[in-house]
Amino acid sequence: MKNHIQQQYSHTKRARRHAWNALFALFVLLSYPLLTSCAGKQAETIQGAKDGGIQYAQLLKIEHADSFTICDVMDAWNKGRTLHRYILIPRSSPTPSQCPKGTIVRTPLERAVAFTSVHGSLLCDLGAMKQLCGVCDYDYIMRPELRLAVTNGKLANMGMSTQPDLEKMIASHADALLVSPFQNASYGGIEKLNIPLIECADYMEATPLGRAEWMRFFGLLFGQEATADSLFQIVEKNYTELTATVQKTTTRPTLLIDQKQGGAWYVPGGKSYLGSLYKDAGANYCFADNAESGSVSLSFETVFQKAHAADLWLIKSGGPTDLTYAQLQQDFAPNAQFKAFRERHIWYCNSMKVPYFEEAPFRPDFLLKDFIKIFHPEILPDYQTRYFFPMK
Repeated sequence: MKNHIQQQYSHTKRARRHAWNALFALFVLLSYPLLTSCAGKQAETIQGAKDGGIQYAQLLKIEHADSFTICDVMDAWNKGRTLHRYILIPRSSPTPSQCPKGTIVRTPLERAVAFTSVHGSLLCDLGAMKQLCGVCDYDYIMRPELRLAVTNGKLANMGMSTQPDLEKMIASHADALLVSPFQNASYGGIEKLNIPLIECADYMEATPLGRAEWMRFFGLLFGQEATADSLFQIVEKNYTELTATVQKTTTRPTLLIDQKQGGAWYVPGGKSYLGSLYKDAGANYCFADNAESGSVSLSFETVFQKAHAADLWLIKSGGPTDLTYAQLQQDFAPNAQFKAFRERHIWYCNSMKVPYFEEAPFRPDFLLKDFIKIFHPEILPDYQTRYFFPMK
């Protein structure tokens, strides 16, 4: 009897595997046209193409031709090289006979999957949430509209971004996957689905307005070009006007960032997105002279030597309860030796209670305003901070 049950289980398991393989093969066959390049002569430059007017982003180039739009995502790790070229063609138009090599994306996208809450939230701001069919990392999503849509079954929970549910993605008939590229890393099984991978390298931009300007790319993808352009103009205006107010100040408080995690203390490089924000907000960031554009791992001794007398300390973490001075000292006693700790000049952001990660990347004007309030409270006397609050 036991052997019979085992044989029956093995047969069922094999049958399911064969069915899955057949479904996968059929999906690949049917979706193949989505990924083909333009037919005819391949030209790397298009005569008469108009520049897309990208001003701040260094990793995005846009050109408008008569019947399609070229969007080049540049390689952040190999200067001067293109990571991915997309040819955006309206759904209502035939495939042009001549256009450059690249991944064809029919626009506007109608059933995309957002792998991060950052891009999912941006699409809500652009009025394109209904053009999503799924999201990843649901547990990290704070945007109420997205959470409600998943709860109501209008959006599929595709699992973790690092290990998405491939069967759900196939069943959803997604027309694009919004992913974040990493150096020397593959996308695993989703590369075999023959669904266009939209490599969103916005997080690698070194300036706040550079990253925010990527919303114009998403506007093109989702048919919300005018909305994206209008929103970016608001962000740009707010940001530049706020920066101008700081130029009039004569003081520059010194600044320490984050805290020791395990055996290392990670700080933003001086040439990073956040490094630019600290400077624009009028702070003397203790590691501004670091030439890195990403995160830098330092020892506690190195940080203490350079930042023990910093006037202000910003800490960002996520948890069910807010970090306190008592907890910070309990976690690592030497924290109490910093001047900012002794004088109670620590500001804290609990990313599980405020939408820091969802909002700030594309609304750097919001974050800049917080920083200016903290660094130069006299400039914004009536403003209430959005993300950072005095530690208790």
